[in-house]
Amino acid sequence: MKTEPVQRRIVLVVVALAAAVGCSAGEVLGDAPSASPSPDAAAMPAVSPTPVQPLPWGPTPDEYAAAAQLVADMSVSQQAGQVIVARYATVDQAADLVVDLHLGGVIVFGDNVASTDQVRDDIAALQAAAGRPYPLVVGVDQEGGNVARIGAPATAFPSLMTMGAAKDPALAERVARASGEELRALGFTMVYAPVADVTTGRDDPTIGSRSASSDPAIAAGVTSGAVRGYAESGIVATVKHFPGHGSVPADSHVELPVQGATLDELRRRDLVPFRTAIGAGVPAVMVGHIDVTAVDPGAPSSLSAPVVRLLRDELGFDGLVVTDALDMAAVTGGFGTGEATVRSLAAGVDLVLMPPDVRAAHAAIVEAVADGTLPAARLAEAATRGVALLLHQAAGVGPPPADVVGSHGVLSYEASLAGLTVVSGACTGAMVGPSIQITGGTRADRTMLAEAAEAAGLEIGSGEVVRLLAGTSPGSGDVVVALDAPYGLGESTAASGRIALYGRTPGAFRALVAVLTGAASGGGTLPVEVPGADRRGCTLGP
Repeated sequence: MKTEPVQRRIVLVVVALAAAVGCSAGEVLGDAPSASPSPDAAAMPAVSPTPVQPLPWGPTPDEYAAAAQLVADMSVSQQAGQVIVARYATVDQAADLVVDLHLGGVIVFGDNVASTDQVRDDIAALQAAAGRPYPLVVGVDQEGGNVARIGAPATAFPSLMTMGAAKDPALAERVARASGEELRALGFTMVYAPVADVTTGRDDPTIGSRSASSDPAIAAGVTSGAVRGYAESGIVATVKHFPGHGSVPADSHVELPVQGATLDELRRRDLVPFRTAIGAGVPAVMVGHIDVTAVDPGAPSSLSAPVVRLLRDELGFDGLVVTDALDMAAVTGGFGTGEATVRSLAAGVDLVLMPPDVRAAHAAIVEAVADGTLPAARLAEAATRGVALLLHQAAGVGPPPADVVGSHGVLSYEASLAGLTVVSGACTGAMVGPSIQITGGTRADRTMLAEAAEAAGLEIGSGEVVRLLAGTSPGSGDVVVALDAPYGLGESTAASGRIALYGRTPGAFRALVAVLTGAASGGGTLPVEVPGADRRGCTLGP
């Protein structure tokens, strides 16, 4: 039997449910019921009805009403599944979980990816197994830079710090739109990006170049630009990690970080990009696992009602709230799967990501509703937000053609060149001769630079030493290049040329070679403080 296109099925569901609850377009707008036409009605020009405004986070009122009815028709067990997004080992295992538990969706990691064609086929199989009038959440951490689960032939986009160095929200918008289009062409419906965290520098062990900047205003501009770009591509963006992971000196993958800043300090720094992203219409916010002592001391923020209220009440966000992965040590060190899942939902979260034991998480939700620990209305509200957002996502632009995957190499190069920052050495002209020696970095780093250099006509093996810094430690050479956060450049004082590249993509190495040979100039300005750097960059401005 031929399957109806999901967009047509959604339209039929929305229309039918609106009729069932007596909600016509006129009633949504507050219009009076139609009377019999006057004799002169035929002579009057047609007037287009005022469009129904969508909710600030995306869905229209009709889509939300349709979602509420769909959720009302679900059993508690189905609602419990709807608020879970699971990690999986095989697509068959994922399909079983989706069918058995009515899961809200799945998240794709690198070990689920053999090829882009395989990913596309797996996602299509999961959507078919679900058989719903709205799509599954199929999410992925595809931030650009060092965090990208889908590799070649998909385009490797630069890190968010590259966008911060370029100080160009419109460029961030173009890059996010292109990345979103490639993900949509593979079948993804949600991306866990952009990172809205404001990094505080070298003492930030987790976020680093995933953050746009240590300047809240720059981070806010880049984050909001990316939110707009993802929306234009038709994918659901999720800003993270509320209320900010870039200012805590610990990694929530391995422990519970403690945020000791006052609430006023958080408002001036960490919360700024989240506030602007909400103003830009972001549909989803991920809450991290951070002990925010000024709000709810001792509790991971993902399980904290006061932290979620801060997001809802003070920042005015009414969209989908998602936890960071519940299998991280910041949570598992103090809570079992069932307790963490129920506590997060009771706190006001709508979608729990990656509980360590999916079936135990599902059973705990059902039991909590039965014994009153989790109000049934709270579960229904969480499920409704998720379904409404998926209805809205599927009713938007259709997926782009498959051949868009891998088609944005030029944009990736242009973005890397716009962000590349020369903090020491000539701003124009060649920095090296016809041959270079490549040291430092990883083998893969050296190979990619060698390929880009040879493509530009450089020889490898003699001449100036180009040293790649894979971390934040300093190095020596004629030209020292920071591939991640640029802090090591400040102490690399023996080098005549010091460059912040913020990435290790093919486009980034191509941009580096263009600057080394004098074929182009880097347009970036340091987006973080680097003590010891000769200047912030070659461009004018602060």
